[in-house]
Amino acid sequence: MSVSLRSIVAVLLLAFALAGVPLAAKADAVTDGLAGLADRSFSRKVEAVTQLGASGDKRAEIILNALLDGRLYVRNADGAVVIGEERGQAFLAADPVLGGEAAEAPLADFTKITVNNRMRGAIRGALGALTLFSVDGATRAAAADAVFKTPSADMLPLLEKALARETDAGVKRRMERARAAVAAVGAGEVAERLAAIQILGDFADPDVRSLLGGLAAGDGEVARAAGLTLRRLDESLVLWGAAGNVFQGVSLGSVLLLAAVGLAITFGVMGVINMAHGELVMLGAYTTFVVQEAFRTHLPGAFDHSLFVAVPAAFLVSGLVGIALERGVIRFLYGRPLETLLATWGISLVLQQLVRSVFGPTNREVGSPSWMSGAYETASGLVLTYNRIAIIVFSLLVIGAIALVLRRTSLGLSMRAVTQNRRMAGAMGIRTGRVDALTFGLGSGIAGVAGVALSQIDNVSPNLGQAYIIDSFMVVVFGGVGNLWGTLVGAFTLGIVNKFLEPYAGAVLGKIFVLVAIILFIQKRPRGLFAPKGRAVEA
Repeated sequence: MSVSLRSIVAVLLLAFALAGVPLAAKADAVTDGLAGLADRSFSRKVEAVTQLGASGDKRAEIILNALLDGRLYVRNADGAVVIGEERGQAFLAADPVLGGEAAEAPLADFTKITVNNRMRGAIRGALGALTLFSVDGATRAAAADAVFKTPSADMLPLLEKALARETDAGVKRRMERARAAVAAVGAGEVAERLAAIQILGDFADPDVRSLLGGLAAGDGEVARAAGLTLRRLDESLVLWGAAGNVFQGVSLGSVLLLAAVGLAITFGVMGVINMAHGELVMLGAYTTFVVQEAFRTHLPGAFDHSLFVAVPAAFLVSGLVGIALERGVIRFLYGRPLETLLATWGISLVLQQLVRSVFGPTNREVGSPSWMSGAYETASGLVLTYNRIAIIVFSLLVIGAIALVLRRTSLGLSMRAVTQNRRMAGAMGIRTGRVDALTFGLGSGIAGVAGVALSQIDNVSPNLGQAYIIDSFMVVVFGGVGNLWGTLVGAFTLGIVNKFLEPYAGAVLGKIFVLVAIILFIQKRPRGLFAPKGRAVEA
C-alpha cells in the first residue's frame, strides 16, 4: 500500500498531538527499536521489531508498516533510519520519530532495510500487538490471532492490558488463547508453562495443534505435558471435524433439496421426466441477475433487499415458462415417457442457447447482500458461513410452504385428486388439464426459486442447471418418487454422505460411489425410501 510521505508526517504529528505528551518522553522505546532495525543481523532486527511492537506507541505502527512495505531506509552517512519515498528522479526522506517536513536527498545516500520471511512474521505479530486496542472488535480479534502466531514474551504486558479492558466475549477468548501461547513458548517458570499448555488444550483448532506439536518435539516436563494435551486435542479435533462435515453435508443437502423439490412434483406427481428442469433453475438465477442489475441502476441503496424481489420474480418467470412448456409440448406426450424425455432434452438445449445469446457465454456477477456475507467461526475453527446458513433455512421454508399448498389449498386438493385417480377426479368436475398446467407451473416456479439460492453460492452461467440435474434425479429416486418427505430426507442424506466420502475418495469418485449405492438400493426398494403416490404408480 502506497502512502504519501506528507500523509505519514501528518499522521505522525497527529499521533503526537493526541498522545498529549512531549515527544522526547516517549521517544526512547521507538528510537531504540529504530537503531536495531539498522543492524545487519536479522536476529537483531527481529528483536527490534518485537521491541517496537511492545512499545504500544502509535509511531511504531507507522514504522512497522513502512518496513513491511519496503519504505524504510538507512542513511549511509550516520546510520539514521528514515521513511523514504521515490518520486520520479527525486527521493524524499523523513524522520519517523521527530516528524517534520520530508527533505529531498540523493537516493544513493540511502540503503533500503531488507526483510526476510521470519521478519515478516514478526512484523505482523508486532502490528497485531499494536492494534489490540482498536475500537473495531474484528481488528482486535485479528490482532490477538497475529500475536498468537508469533508469540513473544515482550508482548505479554500489552496483551494483559488489552485483556483487562476487553468486553467482547469472543475477542476475549482469542486474547486468552494468545496469552496462553505466549506463556507456553516463553522462558518463564515451568509451572506457568504447564498451566498455559493446559489452557491451550481447551482450544481445539489446528493452529493450537501445530503449536503444541512443536512443544511436544522437545524434552522435559513441558514436552511431555504438550504431548498429552496434543492427544486430547486430536480427539476433540476429530469430533469438530465431523461436526464440520455434517454442516457442509446439510448445506449441500439443502442445495440439492431446492434443486430437486420442483422435480419431485413434475416427475413424481405427474410422471414427467423433465430434462429441462435444470434450465428452469438457470432461468431463476438469471432473473436474480436482472433484478440485481435493476437495483444497482435505480435503487443502489436498497441492494440488500434485492433478493426479496428476486424470489417472487424468479418463481413467476420459471413458472410461466413451465406452464408454456406443458401446454405447448408435454400435454401431447403424456403416457410416452421416452418421447417426453427427448422433447424436454431438446428444449433444455434451446433454453441454454437462448440465454447464451441474450446474456453471453461468460459468468454473470450476482452479489450477496451484506446480511449474507461473512461467517461465524467457533473457537475450535468451525466456520459457518452466513450464506450457507441462509440457504438451509430458506430450503426448509420452501418445503414447508409447498407442504401447506398441497395440504391446505384447493389447488393442492385438486392435485392430489388427479394424482390418485384422474378419471374419477374428472368425473367430479375437476379440470384435469388445468390442474396439470398449474402443477407443472408450480414445480417449475420452485426450480426458479432454487436458482435464486444457487446464484449465491455458484457461478451464474448457461450451464448452471446441468450441474444439478443428475443429483436432483438421484434425490427424487432415492427418497421416493413424488414424496416431499422422502425428497427432504434423501437430499440431506446424500449431501452428508457425499461430504464424508469426499476427503477419502475425492469429489468425483465419491459421487460415483453414491450413484452405485443408490442403484443397489433401488434393487431392494424400487420405490425409494418412501412409497410413491403418483400417476406412474396408477398406470
